Amino acid sequence: MPSARLRIAGRLAAAGLIGIALASACGLAQAGSGLPPLPAMGPSLRKAVAFETREQPGTIVIRKNEKALYLVTAAGHALRYQISVGRDGFGWTGTVKIASKTEWPEWRPPREMRARRPELPAMVPAGPYNPLGARALYLSRDGRDTLYRIHGTNDPKGVGFDGTSGCFRLTNTDVIDLFKRVAVGAKVVVE
Repeated sequence: MPSARLRIAGRLAAAGLIGIALASACGLAQAGSGLPPLPAMGPSLRKAVAFETREQPGTIVIRKNEKALYLVTAAGHALRYQISVGRDGFGWTGTVKIASKTEWPEWRPPREMRARRPELPAMVPAGPYNPLGARALYLSRDGRDTLYRIHGTNDPKGVGFDGTSGCFRLTNTDVIDLFKRVAVGAKVVVE
């Protein structure tokens, strides 16, 4: 049985190779270097704001029309994060919960997404080139995975518009901050 160090090295190598292939396919590789640049973490687009709601501290309220995610911090107060939301035909509303949280998650595009985009791999290993970015919060309804996530992005310019397949995308800097502040089981209200 390989040592833990060898298993980790193997995972990093696989993540790097797939990341290189994805970056090359997307035109991200640096000319002449053979390696893509490490993705940027992106700026923090977070700010403390006044926020009137009946929701309890620790609750996330997503206002799709504002492209904003609010983390309720106290009565009348929240942290506001700029996000990207689902494009036409991929938006949704409702109340869900944070079922789990993962640092540097692997990405498995859903079957429906792969049917629309057959060039997508079945899985991209965890690591800095993963499209889910630095962190992911997995959303569930009635104990079932919704397949939607609150996650980071390796493209900091990919925040602030309608462009996802139903997930909510933050800069990696902001998703790391949110990840530390939100508990598994937290309520998420999508308006």
